[in-house]
Amino acid sequence: MIDVFSDITFVSPYFLSLLILIPLALLWKKRKGKDQKIHLQMPDLEPIKSIRSIRSTVFPYLNILKAVSFVLFVIALARPQLTLKEEEVKAEGIDIMMIMDISSSMLAQDFKPDRLEVSKKVAIQFVDKRPYDRIGLVVFSGESFTQCPLTTDHRVLKDFLDGLQCGLLEDGTAIGMGLASAVNRLKDSEAKSKVIILLTDGVNNSGYIKPMTAAEIAQELETKVYTIGVGSVGQALSPISRRSDGRYVFGMAKVEIDEGLLNQISEMTGGKYYRATNEQNLEAIYAEIDRLEKTEMDITTFKRYSEEYGRFLSIGLFIFLLEVVLRHSIFKTLP
Repeated sequence: MIDVFSDITFVSPYFLSLLILIPLALLWKKRKGKDQKIHLQMPDLEPIKSIRSIRSTVFPYLNILKAVSFVLFVIALARPQLTLKEEEVKAEGIDIMMIMDISSSMLAQDFKPDRLEVSKKVAIQFVDKRPYDRIGLVVFSGESFTQCPLTTDHRVLKDFLDGLQCGLLEDGTAIGMGLASAVNRLKDSEAKSKVIILLTDGVNNSGYIKPMTAAEIAQELETKVYTIGVGSVGQALSPISRRSDGRYVFGMAKVEIDEGLLNQISEMTGGKYYRATNEQNLEAIYAEIDRLEKTEMDITTFKRYSEEYGRFLSIGLFIFLLEVVLRHSIFKTLP
């Protein structure tokens, strides 16, 4: 990217080299005109030399319109950007991995419409409050995988969160696998502070990595783990089986969360365990974590850019179409 004016930059400046085609085309046309010059004896046109129509006056400028549209197309290809704003902020300097349980029990309807939808919505609200942090997402049920690596592109992260659904993985609750995946994503982080937020509604019952083993690794890497147990107290309308067509069958089931394990993981790593029995509880928990994890670092400068290629492309297209219409209508010439 190179500077052209104080506020304009080009992402792909090498396309500007195409502008050399304009003088080359003019040179070629001039040379071709000389080669095709024909000498004929004509009557004296001196008496009508001063008579000029609008058509004869405007016609030579059609080639200029074509050249201008070409220049605008080339500029659009080079992707001009305008620096809208340069701001200095105190960034938090925190890397955060969010771990979301997507086992079938997250469809329990003690939250409205269910635990998963509420958890997704509140997590997205939390992301919106951390504009300068790198945040990633790990999901788990009977196994785990990284849905989104650490990123500052929160729009992409929120799209991933919004698209989460149960049934993507083998069912179960592999808390250790989810935690291990998140720790692995943070092991090479150079952030001032590393945080994991683990949200689940069940008891560890699958996976080949024990939750406390993953917690010990997190402790070694100085990664703080906040754990959240999601679910009401007593019983809740939950999936109890699944039909052959993939639809879940719901029935009343006991809410079981291994609070002892989640509390142990948090205490070991310097975090905290929370229990969310409704949406308001969950919002308050994320708000508290947001307040706790504020670590200011050196001032960082951010530049925001506005893509301008669309403006050049649309004007160039208009001029090109105008030239085509004029040349084939009002200024049409015989072969």
